[in-house]
Amino acid sequence: MNNAYVSPVMLKLSQYISEARDRPIPKEVAQRAKLHLIDTFAAMISGSRLEPGKKAIEYIGPQGGTPQAGIIGTDILTTIQNAALANGMLGHADETDDTHPPSSTHPGTAVIPAALAIGERDRLGGEAVLRGIVAGYDIGPRMLLALRPVPYQLLGHHAASAGGLWGAAGAAACLLKLTPLQVRYALSYVGQQHSGLYTMFRDPQHIEKAFAMGGMSSHNGLQAAAMASYGWTGVEDIFSGERDFFHAFGPEGFDREALARGLGEDYEMMRASIKRWPIGGPIQGPMHVLNDLMREHGFRAPDVEKIVANMPDKELMIVDNRPMPDINAQHLLAIMLIDGELTFKSAHDYARMNDPQALEVRSRVHAVPDPSLTDVQRRWRCVMEVHLRNGAVLKGQTMSAKGSFENPLTPDEENAKALDLIVPILGQDRSERLLDALWSFENIDDVCSLRPLYRA
Repeated sequence: MNNAYVSPVMLKLSQYISEARDRPIPKEVAQRAKLHLIDTFAAMISGSRLEPGKKAIEYIGPQGGTPQAGIIGTDILTTIQNAALANGMLGHADETDDTHPPSSTHPGTAVIPAALAIGERDRLGGEAVLRGIVAGYDIGPRMLLALRPVPYQLLGHHAASAGGLWGAAGAAACLLKLTPLQVRYALSYVGQQHSGLYTMFRDPQHIEKAFAMGGMSSHNGLQAAAMASYGWTGVEDIFSGERDFFHAFGPEGFDREALARGLGEDYEMMRASIKRWPIGGPIQGPMHVLNDLMREHGFRAPDVEKIVANMPDKELMIVDNRPMPDINAQHLLAIMLIDGELTFKSAHDYARMNDPQALEVRSRVHAVPDPSLTDVQRRWRCVMEVHLRNGAVLKGQTMSAKGSFENPLTPDEENAKALDLIVPILGQDRSERLLDALWSFENIDDVCSLRPLYRA
């Protein structure tokens, strides 16, 4: 022991992580976890063919290493650290992955690669890995809720990078069955690696963002837990005492108690959200409303005089006429009007950003910032008016769009999204067999059995 005092928060947190692998989780939490597992698998497989994913594979592939875990969408086997890094970047190679809106984090792309890597190396069953994933979703978002994501990011930090790091460490420490003391040492090493700069958004190729939000977070969190499993010791409680973690990183008004509040009762998995469409989260609200209105009234682009989409002001800032198609609200609403649907392919077609028809329809789409729609839970909201050329004005709204934690996707909806992402890479038959296996994940005796299904 190198400390005379360990705070109640740290004691509760380390005990929870240490016992999580042996603790049953409620059925509704396990079902939601499988939904997010499938969504992340689809994001990783799809991401293996996007530029950030290609760069990750090109970097990791030649490094070799002990064949402990696989890189999704390839036949590469490598160390658990390398697999976590590559698969984390694959998961956020695009804006397809899941989110935890209240904490501004993206848990899946960091937590799930770390959990799968240890699961493969140690030949764990699906039920154990699922518990590790749930533990990771509990820890990562709670750290950002303690730091308070908005003021934290105003200081120049990035919430999702930090949340992913702590979440990956929580999942890894759970699956490695660290003792509470070892968990505390692991968390100390996580604190030493706590990082992520908001400047990542300036990278137009998304590579640095994929690294920071997925690869770096998953790799470093897993590594901290692995080092503790090999007997590395450190500071036993970085959350208390002189110049502690929150002294270094916590903005004014941080809430240290949020780290342990509700553990084992309030599962943050149940407040995570999945994007119905493979596009930026803030666009889910207007896309939900426009899709519903088009299905109900049968109009298309030639029928529309203009669209006015009122969106949460802080969310619109992220997607307002951005240069990337999948995070440009006006462009994507125009594509939905023209095509009658939105697919992964159409949402990522850079050429259509300059297509005369798309530009003309886009000029009729008006996104308006509305502070009254902004809330701390960051629910995907929109109030929309569609003005038709015949004089009719159609109105629709959502206060919690499809895929948000209050309006989760059904298994059929998640399958439809996943198949759109993975069939072009794995083919229809293998894609369906992979999804069937993941829906029965808790019954898998050895997660390595998934390798033949996820290899491309």
